[in-house]
Amino acid sequence: MKNKTDIAVKNEQVVEHISVPAKETDPATGLTRAEVEERFAAHADNCKVESATKSVSDIFKENIFTYFNLIFAILGVLLALVGAWRDMLFLGVILANTAIGIIQEVHSKNVLDRLSILNAPKTKTVREGKISELPSHKLVRDDIVIFEAGSQIPADAIVVDGNAQVNEALITGEADEIAKQPGEPLLSGSFVVSGRAVARLTKVGKESYISKLTLQATKSKDGEQSEMIRSLNYLIIFLGILVVPIGIALFVQSFFFNEMGLHDSVTGMVAAVIGMIPEGLYLLASVAMAVSTVRLAKKKVLVHDMKCIETLARVNVLCVDKTGTITEPGMKVYAFADAASGAKTDMTSTEEADKEQSSEEERAAAIQSNGAGIALKKLISDFAQSMQRDNETMAAMQEYFNEGSSRQAQKVFGFSSETKYSGAIIDGTGYVLGAPEFILKDQIDEYEELLSHYQGQGFRVLVFAEYPGTLDGKPLTEAAKPLGFVMLSNPIRKGAKETFGYFAERDVEIKVISGDNPLTVSVIAREAGIAEAERYIDASELKTKKDYYNAVENYTVFGRVTPNQKRYLVQALKAHKKTVAMTGDGVNDVLALKDADCSVAMASGSDAASNVSQLVLLDSDFSRMPSVVMEGRRVVNNIQRSAALYIVKNIFSMLLAVFSVLLVWDYPLEPTQVSLISMFTIGIPSFILALEPNKEQIRGHFLVNVLVKAFPAGITDFIAVSGLVLFCREFQVNLDSLSTSCTVLVAIVGFMILYRIAKPMNKLHAIMMVTLIAGWLFCMFCVSEFFAITFISKQTAMLMIIFALITEPCLRYLSIWVEWGYDKLSRRKIEKRA
Repeated sequence: MKNKTDIAVKNEQVVEHISVPAKETDPATGLTRAEVEERFAAHADNCKVESATKSVSDIFKENIFTYFNLIFAILGVLLALVGAWRDMLFLGVILANTAIGIIQEVHSKNVLDRLSILNAPKTKTVREGKISELPSHKLVRDDIVIFEAGSQIPADAIVVDGNAQVNEALITGEADEIAKQPGEPLLSGSFVVSGRAVARLTKVGKESYISKLTLQATKSKDGEQSEMIRSLNYLIIFLGILVVPIGIALFVQSFFFNEMGLHDSVTGMVAAVIGMIPEGLYLLASVAMAVSTVRLAKKKVLVHDMKCIETLARVNVLCVDKTGTITEPGMKVYAFADAASGAKTDMTSTEEADKEQSSEEERAAAIQSNGAGIALKKLISDFAQSMQRDNETMAAMQEYFNEGSSRQAQKVFGFSSETKYSGAIIDGTGYVLGAPEFILKDQIDEYEELLSHYQGQGFRVLVFAEYPGTLDGKPLTEAAKPLGFVMLSNPIRKGAKETFGYFAERDVEIKVISGDNPLTVSVIAREAGIAEAERYIDASELKTKKDYYNAVENYTVFGRVTPNQKRYLVQALKAHKKTVAMTGDGVNDVLALKDADCSVAMASGSDAASNVSQLVLLDSDFSRMPSVVMEGRRVVNNIQRSAALYIVKNIFSMLLAVFSVLLVWDYPLEPTQVSLISMFTIGIPSFILALEPNKEQIRGHFLVNVLVKAFPAGITDFIAVSGLVLFCREFQVNLDSLSTSCTVLVAIVGFMILYRIAKPMNKLHAIMMVTLIAGWLFCMFCVSEFFAITFISKQTAMLMIIFALITEPCLRYLSIWVEWGYDKLSRRKIEKRA
């Protein structure tokens, strides 16, 4: 298996060895055998680039050979050397953590490795004057290839002969066909819709557009983590700095100064170290997210990266496209209007109707009332039914205009993005349908008010006109006579208003990024209930990074956006310290999806977008998004609540370890006792609480919220146990039962903090508390030897009861004091910002 470095080196070599000069290959003969071999030798072939993901071996190494795994491995070896087998229970959690990390990363790697934008197994090629079909990976630069309808272009090329209609929607997001003439470039990954073109390959292998896109799409995003995981990492780093010196100091003082045996010195040190590390917290987070993944799958949401569940719950900017997110993917004709009467009719009546009618259907009816009659509709129907159903616009036209007079077109010209019209000759007369600026030409000023009125309602307006010149499929040379206007739009998705309203209530900004006219997109966004949708801009005006940085702050709707600009807009939002979610469905969205903090794809779109996204809406229903957010809230709030239980143990263990080192006393707890306490006051209850429903809004920072809850309990634990140890030593009470007394005290405080965290105390929580206490008592009395539980003397028991009584008021008042201080500090920060 190649590792990531080898892949990078190999891909670089492809660039370094391409030294054969480009050749203007003769289209009739193509390359000779010798020229092909020369290009293969120079690595100028169309080899498939390797995925830029980490290799499986690298994933295993990164997850196994970590700093904390090293510490736990050393602890395990030390315990094995002294024969303390029963004290090695904590290693099970470490193995589970490592396994889950490996499984998750390998799964993500496999998803990205399946990324396949190019699917062109064979291509017609001209070599030594003969035409043959060759596998695309055996093509070389300067090869002469032949593309016909249905062909996918395997490498960047330039047309040398013939012409073809090419659909670059997969790459650029533009659904219209583009006419390609000799001298014009062809992008790898695009499809030939019609025609026949002979082309010369100009960029192959890693240099082709599609290969560069694949490499960027599969590149790992190192260092980007959700806030919760990032907070846990900070905590682990902090504790990691402390455990080594404290562990060494504890062992040295026990073995050399207190002259304890090797067995007791090792077990005491291990008990302190494992108490300072929240080893089960990562496992808890992974299991909780895995359960959420299963829950979301039942709601037809596929999760590729579990961490994105939390990220989406914290998102404060959501970038969406118009088509497929705000609107349904298909086009729909809403109305048509007679050009003559429409141009002369006073618009007041229609405007008044708009004020009184809210739905698109009602507005369409108002427009229809000013439209043409049956004759015009039949003519447009004859025109539409004669065309091929090769794009969404014509499919909508044929759906609406379906009552023709059965007149057949003598000649038909399909839509081209170059000419911007469809044409047909019916009964010797030429008719065209297309964009107003291309059909009307200089006459457009005469109809500007009417067109602006329809466009202001969110409609895409096409002109149906009679062309006086010779219709030949080339750009029109003179203005056509308009007969009617056709109003189309994508229907607003059901539930779109409710979905955007949900995000607005939670202070999530919506940014609409579309390739369509910004005014049209703005109107549709307003209809969908998106706040401040009237603030729109044409993205073609954005040139510099500063332009993008300022634009994302001042505008909500971005029209005429290119694929690269989508990425720039996401980067600009992140530069504003925003947590950005991006929805997309095409290859043109891949890089923007990759750069977003959380990426969401529609399953109805391209496989490439689905593979690079962290979430996939399997039914392409955007209204599923709130359920994903709610699942993220449940995970974050519950793990935040449960995390406090783990941090209590870390704070207490660290303080007690430092206390023992300073007073040169042995650490009072054993590893099995720490495991017993953790099992019933932390481990089991944390998993139960983490899987509960929780719809509360996420507030504040994860680590701060956890510390505010954990600090009072950790201090209470320390005060009670250190006080008990101090008094037992001062009054020369039997120290043999001290560790058992400390175990009881820590468990009591643990159940107290669990009671606080589990509030409100419902029936389920009450059953949990009773069951956990019963389980702990069972282990204390029935499996006492395994957990090193011994008999407690009368003096020790009396002191233990006194300190146990102190714990409740101590915990209560410390909690009040910490919460008061935190609230005061938060208010000061808010006042400073104001």
